[in-house]
Amino acid sequence: MVTGNDPKEMKALKIYLSREFEMKDLGPLRYFLGIEVSRSNKEIFLSQRNYALDLLQETGMTACQPVETPVEEGLKLCVESNQIPANKGRYQRLVGRLMYLARTRPDLAYALSIVSQFMHDPGEQYMNAVMRILRYLKSAPRKRILFTKNVDYQNIDAYTDADWAGAIDDKRSTCYFTFVRGNIVTWRSKKQNVVTRSECRS
Repeated sequence: MVTGNDPKEMKALKIYLSREFEMKDLGPLRYFLGIEVSRSNKEIFLSQRNYALDLLQETGMTACQPVETPVEEGLKLCVESNQIPANKGRYQRLVGRLMYLARTRPDLAYALSIVSQFMHDPGEQYMNAVMRILRYLKSAPRKRILFTKNVDYQNIDAYTDADWAGAIDDKRSTCYFTFVRGNIVTWRSKKQNVVTRSECRS
């Protein structure tokens, strides 16, 4: 994939690459690793709609009851020793598939940060949380990222959550989103590192 704002340099690069490697110019990007790309003169859309629909089909969730949010409001999952165990292989596969989908779905970041913490020992409660994410996908499989030309808006904005010490097990939680000229460019929901400090007292 070649991108840039100088057509002459891009053409020269493609000529050079074609001399060094066996390659074919497929024209404007439309599909890449499960990500669909559509564009106009002022906008670019990135979508994984077909990937989401395939996932619902694979998991037998195409006829499920949809929900409006990927995680139940106020849900706090923690490690519990007396939980009914879930199929570990299936759990890990589902979470992995959903994490790939999150490349174009920032709305899944927080929910996935929760369920990915229990990959080593999933229980029924955690699997229910994963299935809720799939039910949310049923309600919104077509959500996508929009990038627009915005020459008037020059800001770089960053947002982070206010859920300080929100995780039950270790009192850590954070997420962030950054925007350049109004377009989201990075997002993540992951536990923050904790720096401990010891003090000497006389």
